[in-house]
Amino acid sequence: MDLDAVRTFVAAADAGQFQEAAAELAVTQQAVSKRVATLERNLGVRLFTRTPRGAELTIDGQAFLPHARELLRVAERAAASVRAGRRPLRVDVISSRGAAAGLMRDFHRVHPDIELGVVMLFEIETALATIRSGAIDASFRAVAMPGRSLPEDIESVRVIDEPLQLLTGPAHALAGARSVTLAQLIGHRIWMPGVVPGTEWAAYYDDLVAEFGLTIEATGPNFGSDALLDTIADTPALATFMGGRTRLVWPVDHGLRRIPVTDPTPVYPHSLVWHRDNPHPALATLRAHLAATAAGQDAAGTWTPGWVRPR
Repeated sequence: MDLDAVRTFVAAADAGQFQEAAAELAVTQQAVSKRVATLERNLGVRLFTRTPRGAELTIDGQAFLPHARELLRVAERAAASVRAGRRPLRVDVISSRGAAAGLMRDFHRVHPDIELGVVMLFEIETALATIRSGAIDASFRAVAMPGRSLPEDIESVRVIDEPLQLLTGPAHALAGARSVTLAQLIGHRIWMPGVVPGTEWAAYYDDLVAEFGLTIEATGPNFGSDALLDTIADTPALATFMGGRTRLVWPVDHGLRRIPVTDPTPVYPHSLVWHRDNPHPALATLRAHLAATAAGQDAAGTWTPGWVRPR
């Protein structure tokens, strides 16, 4: 089966228009039509129905689509199996300032000879799809969210528990505390505009709120960490949570305070996620490095949601 024709079919199915698929593939619309027509002749079925709005999948097209995607994934993995040693190890760290990025910097210091490609993907579904396609080799995630298990071909291992800290401005009621308990945070407004429903960190904070009666607000647009820091510095009524390994820099006149949270200490569980058939030799090196440097999970006096996987 012609993989170019299969790839063209998937692009057209995703775009819903041959013209958009042509632009994505950098070919002419006529080439898209010819490839799809050839594929239809080979399969003996109609895959698309032309409509005023573009092209819609027929019943046969809908049945063929998941298999077409799998064909492309298998082809990518087959190609990766012979070129893995000659390309960078590609890892998703979600954010350049978070704990995962720090883990990869440590890995690079220990193994400077391994070429790395670092990407930042937001949603776990995107990360998993990109892992399964072979576009990246691994991702750091919290797994598994309630009601959402990992696909059977995806493996994971918990690598680090990151303690949360409270970040306040200088005029906040808790700014002078050396540490705060979760009970002391009841009634205080904790503002976290980056918590998006459906993400693994939203599931984490939902459980934290439910168990300890906290007030976490995700209102307003997320303009990034700099805007968050400005607001926290200027608003005595607001505080936010920050990972203990998160690296942020703010102006001295902000007077921000990072305060340990205790009794218990909520920790965010980071896991490394990868495809079980991934052949990249450096992936095994990364896993061994993380296993050797991982701090103890589920330590006394810490809290994680019940759905978090043990190490």
